[in-house]
Amino acid sequence: MQELIPQRRVLMKIILAPDSFKGSITAGEASAVMARALRRNFPRAEVLELPVSDGGEGLVEALVTATGGEIVNTRVTGPLGNQVDSCWGLLGDRETAVVEMAAASGLSLVPETKRNPMFTTTSGTGELIKEALEGGCRKIIVGIGGSATNDGGVGMARALGIKFLGSDGEEIQPHGGELLHLERIDDAGKNPLLEDVEIQVACDVSNPLTGPCGAARVYAPQKGATEEMLPVLEEGLKRYAGVIRKDLGMEVENVPGAGAAGGMGAGLIAFLGAGLQPGIDIVLDAVCFREKLENCHLVITGEGKLDGQSIYGKAPVGVARVAAQYGVPVAAVAGQVPGNMEVVEKLYHEGITACFSLVNAPMNLEEALEQVKDLLETAVVQVVRLWQAAGNR
Repeated sequence: MQELIPQRRVLMKIILAPDSFKGSITAGEASAVMARALRRNFPRAEVLELPVSDGGEGLVEALVTATGGEIVNTRVTGPLGNQVDSCWGLLGDRETAVVEMAAASGLSLVPETKRNPMFTTTSGTGELIKEALEGGCRKIIVGIGGSATNDGGVGMARALGIKFLGSDGEEIQPHGGELLHLERIDDAGKNPLLEDVEIQVACDVSNPLTGPCGAARVYAPQKGATEEMLPVLEEGLKRYAGVIRKDLGMEVENVPGAGAAGGMGAGLIAFLGAGLQPGIDIVLDAVCFREKLENCHLVITGEGKLDGQSIYGKAPVGVARVAAQYGVPVAAVAGQVPGNMEVVEKLYHEGITACFSLVNAPMNLEEALEQVKDLLETAVVQVVRLWQAAGNR
């Protein structure tokens, strides 16, 4: 009797596209942990690591890792005017830079007792952009999440040669509280390298610059503003928008996203001609996600928490929406997944095939954070075993 020879399994192609698991591991670390587990348990699988970001903290690392680029370390002006260690990313094409506002003008750089958007500045973010320009980059991606500022991007623009003048003809300080004194904008000294560069801004909010949903009213309190400061910051931004209208002939006050990062969205539009896009869309384009979905059998994404807010620009849903266009199933792993079936069904509707919690036993948050790598390894192996058991071999 002829011995039956087991049918050889078809090679699997699995893309790993997690965001960071906040408070525990970065997107790059998460994808590395997942890849190590899959290669050990499924040695014939083709595993592709594509850590992603929705445009906030972790954007530089995600894009540099995914494109084989490099981190450029530097020192810039921090949000309080002191020098801070910072960095920007040079992507694998050697022509695209990625800048994180959080790395130069971020809230994490300001001690809680000193948080005050009346006095913080975006100068350091402008200095990072300037370094990228001088390094020969002709495309710059700017992530504007996690800011400590409410200066409308004045500090950023000033670092790139634009002057903001008061009634005495002298330059005002690049702080949110100084915008009330702005009379004129002089862009004659604008860095000429900006003429030949494309600026993309990763922005996941649609707030206008001013008004009840604007930068000051919505976000300044998170950065240390008191109730007394809010009218001052609001009036400063209104004045700022009026001077931009008068001197540059541009209307930015009610543009969706202009209020992002304390008005940084408005500054990037007005002075750098930037376009604002959802952060995950920019990232997926930069890492050529669509092209890499060819012949892909499964995508595994994830982040610290999946909930009802995930459909509004969060990375796992952005990944799933694109993969669904190509008929590729997407498994999402997270520290916490929705317990409400109505929310889960919304995630299904966006392209996520199934959600899996990392937590596999009773434990508190501290224990989960300490064990996140082991939990992540276990979860992704179980996802692929289940996928194979369904006949996908």
